[in-house]
Amino acid sequence: MWSKTRYKYWQVLVGFICVGVVGYAIYSLVIALNPDAAPHKNVTAKDPRDYKGNGLVGLYAFFYYVTLMYISLNLYYHLINTQKKFFSFLKVSVILMLAILIYKSFLFYAIPRLLDYKYDSIVKVYRSTLLSFIPYIIISIFLPYLTYVRESLKQRRILEAQKLQLEAQISQANFNFLKAQINPHFLHNTLNFLYSKALPHSPDLSEGILILSDIMRYALSKGNQKDGKALIADEIEHMNNVIKISQLRYSNTLKVNFETTGEIEGKLIIPFVLITLVENALMHGELKDEQHPLNIKLDVKGNELSFICRNKKRIGPKHPSTGLGLENIKRRLELAYGTKYKFKIMDEAEFYTAELNIYEL
Repeated sequence: MWSKTRYKYWQVLVGFICVGVVGYAIYSLVIALNPDAAPHKNVTAKDPRDYKGNGLVGLYAFFYYVTLMYISLNLYYHLINTQKKFFSFLKVSVILMLAILIYKSFLFYAIPRLLDYKYDSIVKVYRSTLLSFIPYIIISIFLPYLTYVRESLKQRRILEAQKLQLEAQISQANFNFLKAQINPHFLHNTLNFLYSKALPHSPDLSEGILILSDIMRYALSKGNQKDGKALIADEIEHMNNVIKISQLRYSNTLKVNFETTGEIEGKLIIPFVLITLVENALMHGELKDEQHPLNIKLDVKGNELSFICRNKKRIGPKHPSTGLGLENIKRRLELAYGTKYKFKIMDEAEFYTAELNIYEL
């Protein structure tokens, strides 16, 4: 019927008690102001056993209506919350009405003393039930609707606050990225000058400067899409440039396998996430072991991306690391993809593996 009740039974019970207390207080006030209005003024005393019986009937009727209201409130709240159409409300109302009529019919023929009043025919039972059913249904729909409106407004305020917070974080990230471009821009111009000077003297040096210049140019120009993303094809070229310049540093002795598969053309990703993982492997990995090369695999299927970077750990002195790069990656992935990604680091005794899956690019 519903996965979770919105109204607890004790809440409905307390509500009925409060309404009863208020009603009794108003009734007592009216009688105090106008004693002639008392319905029992000229009634002779009854047998105490009659009061006891009436009390039990009243208690039974009280819990009957509490239970009925509890079921109705939760039913109609479920319909409102799931935005069902008018036919669903009509169907539930008819079912409730029929259930009440069947129940009252049973009491009339089997246990008539449990009815609210004494009836001499089943027709009068039906008429009384139908007349009282209309305000009952109005209350049963109106209260859940008010609850739904209040909760919807509260949820909207929460979502708006989260949206503003996210926009502020993205704005701050863009600002930090813009600040970081000041020095790379200066280095880019300087590298162009050094390339022109080194070209006649050292082909390897000039090639390294040219690759480094391309790397800096990419850092300055990419990620300028409206949503802050870059082409995966450009990211792959950028990773290849970083691998090339590392090979030049070690006279092309590094063992690196870089494999790309799938539908890469036209697909976008937030920039510098994959390259950070590759740079981390190049910096901290043992890359001259032919048996255990650096393995980089990137696969794009439809709108999903799978990336794995696995390297053997370097033995001996290691480059200092603050871990800020990985924390930055996690934060940027969370801002860009929410729950539609999975980033896992496997730091084993001899190997280090970074695995990233994005389920909706």
